[in-house]
Amino acid sequence: MRKAKPKKRQILPDPVFGEKKVTKFVNHLMYDGKKSTAFKIFYTALDKVKTKLANETKSPVEIWKQALDNITPLVEVKSRRIGGATFQVPTEIRPDRKESISMKNLISFSRKRNGKSMSDKLAAEIVDAFNNQGSAFKRKEDMHRMAEANRAFAHFRF
Repeated sequence: MRKAKPKKRQILPDPVFGEKKVTKFVNHLMYDGKKSTAFKIFYTALDKVKTKLANETKSPVEIWKQALDNITPLVEVKSRRIGGATFQVPTEIRPDRKESISMKNLISFSRKRNGKSMSDKLAAEIVDAFNNQGSAFKRKEDMHRMAEANRAFAHFRF
């Protein structure tokens, strides 16, 4: 590489829960630099999760973290061209990329859902992910299935 790697930006914890993970999620959720709107959507969604899962002993943030863990993939397939043929090579994912993929999947699938507001859709997707179902969880299962099917090409790993 010719250039030096860019420095990692320091992310400040969110104002309500004091979690850096929440701020990262809100940064993914944000459109056009409207961070306060994104925070409002996230906190409203957590309130709705709390009402939906009223009998749960965990706090809404713990439920959200568990939902993220449930949809976090462990392996992915990457295309690798060898001798004129393209193989789907399964590779393990770095921890920071795992977190980013799970957050992006949760947000993108909640945006695709049909519902009234984004906070409603996000809350519904969080509840589904917490219960090991929904589109984001299905996406993780599909990624794992693809990696398992192409396990024969694992020796092409780079």
